[in-house]
Amino acid sequence: MGFASDDQGWAVGDDAAVPVGPEQPGVLPVARSGWRLSLYEEAGEAGGCYQSNAPARLSLREGPAADPERAAAEAARRARSKVRRYCAANRLNRLGTLTYRGAGCHDPRALRDDVAGFFRRLRAGIGGRPLAYLWTAEWHKTGHGLHVHFAVGEYIRRSLIDQAWGHGFVHIKLLGDLPVGTGPVGQARKAAGYLSKYVGKAFEEDGRIPGLHRYEVAQGFAPVKVEVWGRTRPEAVREACRVMGGEVPERMWTSDEVEGWKAPPAVWLQWAG
Repeated sequence: MGFASDDQGWAVGDDAAVPVGPEQPGVLPVARSGWRLSLYEEAGEAGGCYQSNAPARLSLREGPAADPERAAAEAARRARSKVRRYCAANRLNRLGTLTYRGAGCHDPRALRDDVAGFFRRLRAGIGGRPLAYLWTAEWHKTGHGLHVHFAVGEYIRRSLIDQAWGHGFVHIKLLGDLPVGTGPVGQARKAAGYLSKYVGKAFEEDGRIPGLHRYEVAQGFAPVKVEVWGRTRPEAVREACRVMGGEVPERMWTSDEVEGWKAPPAVWLQWAG
């Protein structure tokens, strides 16, 4: 699962950070070796790696990445992780597709204008309140241009969605065929899995326009990141479990499982929901 490359640089990111730790709640030891985990309570997920207090070596290398293919793969992996956490935190369990009538849309900028208008009208149709969503675009294999895959976390009338789109055809469904007992978080992770495939394809396609994101989300719904510290991995895992209300993770991955692992030792946890 290559977690370390997902969340290297745990101290920086787009999400708000709230530090906690076992020695002094609310305070992270800044210059101490230990395990630092980024925990997203709403998404039921945490991960991080061992951090040494040894001074970091500065790299003076400039220019393009030494291995562009690997850099693209790492960027795609980070994007999939963000998609998964955003969907899980906001319980986005309804998948939709927006397509164009006629010759389709072949202009990525025009598509973004159309999708922005779609979500503005959709919010107006549900009373103007905030609406969490995530969307990404995909090129038709048949040469019909672009279409949109999106996810929301609540029931919205099909007639309202049709009216808000207005450029062609709409398909939306609540995810099914899930194991008995799957909760809202599990449903949302399934939706994120579908969307992540399309986001991953966007990293592989040629001709990306600079300045355009490969996926978009509603602002104001980013999952809060809590930074957890422990002297040892078990201690950091116990602290993460404490923050999660004492629950034991459903899944746990460590870099010990990867032969020849060259990055700092890492761990990834996921709770059921």
